[in-house]
Amino acid sequence: MMQFTHTAPPPPPLHPNGHGLGLGLYLDVGATRGGGGARPWSSSSSTTTLGGSGYFPSSAAASKISLGNLNSTGCMEQLLVHCANAIEANDATLTQQILWVLNNIAPADGDSNQRLTAAFLCALVSRASRTGACKAVTAAVADAVESAALHVHRFTAVELASFIDLTPWHRFGYTAANAAIVEAVEGFPVVHIVDLSTTHCMQIPTLIDMLAGRAEGPPILRLTVADVAPSAPPPALDMPYEELGAKLVNFARSRNMSMDFRVVPTSPADALTSLVDQLRVQQLVSDGGEALVVNCHMLLHTVPDETAGSVSLTTAQPPVSLRTMLLKSLRALDPTLVVVVDEDADFTAGDVVGRLRAAFNFLWIPYDAVDTFLPKGSEQRRWYEAEVGWKVENVLAQEGVERVERQEDRTRWGQRMRAAGFRAAAFGEEAAGEVKAMLNDHAAGWGMKREDDDLVLTWKGHNVVFASAWAPS
Repeated sequence: MMQFTHTAPPPPPLHPNGHGLGLGLYLDVGATRGGGGARPWSSSSSTTTLGGSGYFPSSAAASKISLGNLNSTGCMEQLLVHCANAIEANDATLTQQILWVLNNIAPADGDSNQRLTAAFLCALVSRASRTGACKAVTAAVADAVESAALHVHRFTAVELASFIDLTPWHRFGYTAANAAIVEAVEGFPVVHIVDLSTTHCMQIPTLIDMLAGRAEGPPILRLTVADVAPSAPPPALDMPYEELGAKLVNFARSRNMSMDFRVVPTSPADALTSLVDQLRVQQLVSDGGEALVVNCHMLLHTVPDETAGSVSLTTAQPPVSLRTMLLKSLRALDPTLVVVVDEDADFTAGDVVGRLRAAFNFLWIPYDAVDTFLPKGSEQRRWYEAEVGWKVENVLAQEGVERVERQEDRTRWGQRMRAAGFRAAAFGEEAAGEVKAMLNDHAAGWGMKREDDDLVLTWKGHNVVFASAWAPS
């Protein structure tokens, strides 16, 4: 545990100097300030203390640590936690001091853990600039925040498409879901896909190809898309939905398949109520011969969880979470299949420190994996990491309806689905085989495993994304 004492000199004024996130912080441990050369904490014998206000133990033995240890991942995480606590306590002085240290040990162009820490540092600066007494920090780091904002890149769908073949982050879910869908709708003359996806139908062309090749011939395809703009996380759709629909219809026609395309404006903030109402009306006029499939690809977690909002159906009943409402509404439609694909993480903690720890111990994965498929210094890599930085900023700096990154882990989603009246539909060997074949195109660190009835994408053995399939019980 680190000790911040009152014996340290205050940090110098913050000013942009091009280092790290541009905060201009300088860690003074007796080294002469000046231009280039080694960073001042490079000596393993150097120690430092910082003025504190009750966040750390008071023992003298703990009052100094080797600065070399500051470069460890555990110490970086602990400093971020202390910084978040200082921000929540409106302690501007301590906040500034910890930011000062973090900026020096986490350059934005360092190794994967340093780049991860730099993203969290930027998010904490953003949170501090909105919070109580810590707004004083804003004046000192205004230039840095503005500079950092320039590097927060929000993908468009076209830009994201260029990454699909580079990393299986989305491709895993596409492959698993499409295989499960094709198996579930076998023999149905009409297939209605409800696409609850953040990636704007990116998996649909492959699904069209697979359905077009059915032994019994292609079905009539109906595609209903949820338009959740402007609250949706990236990527943004860089064309009108009408144009996207026309492209998909033409593609289906080229595969000798008849296709209808419909867009329904809706909002995760009210459990996609307008979409569910539309589906209910469509079901009333259906002849009963169609397979209804709800494809949920990394969108369900944007529906508020219990920490964000709930509604009371009657004064005598406790509030019901919006996620529970949505899943029960989907169950009432009696779908043939519901596929849920999402990141196997939990960012729903009500306190910022809880979310920080969870995100830090999950989001190291994209920073570590990017080294295997994009070279250092490339524009694509900068875009990719800036997109992850957007997620970090949303988890840490935003609250209320602005905080849309509210992932829950695989186990919790399974509990929700069963409580809503669904049973697990295991992926067959053919689906698992297709996923494994897809992963052969990627770095050796990626893998797949089964957990219960689900498929799970892993990076170096750590769970990344899960795919689960559900049928009415």
